[in-house]
Amino acid sequence: MAKKRVTAIVKIQIPAGKATPAPPVGTALGPHGIGIMDFVKQYNAATESQVGTIIPVEITIFEDRTFTFILKTPPTPVLLRQKAGLPKGSATPGKTVVGSVTESDIEEVAKIKMPDLNAYDLEAAKQQVRGTARSMGLKVG
Repeated sequence: MAKKRVTAIVKIQIPAGKATPAPPVGTALGPHGIGIMDFVKQYNAATESQVGTIIPVEITIFEDRTFTFILKTPPTPVLLRQKAGLPKGSATPGKTVVGSVTESDIEEVAKIKMPDLNAYDLEAAKQQVRGTARSMGLKVG
């Protein structure tokens, strides 16, 4: 069987279980001519267990207007905000501390993010998560 040719790869971040054909989904997928409602139904079914979390998705669109998609792990800032119980990070990171996360919180987030990070081991992943926490105005420790 011949391989299908890829025409585009689209990356978008959508709330889990709450995708609609409205922007950003419609505007990202419309120009490629794929069935937007087909994607919305499949995405919502795949993410219904994680409702409320932002889930990035990478959609591969083929020449014959079919598609596949891969769900990624939630963005690190989203996970850190949940751990710290904050609605958003600091407006002036480095000057204003808006909350704190424990070392165990950092480790949990690093374990969740490990498949999507370019880190060789858990220690390197924890360093990346610590850096994100600091840039959000969170105190680590």
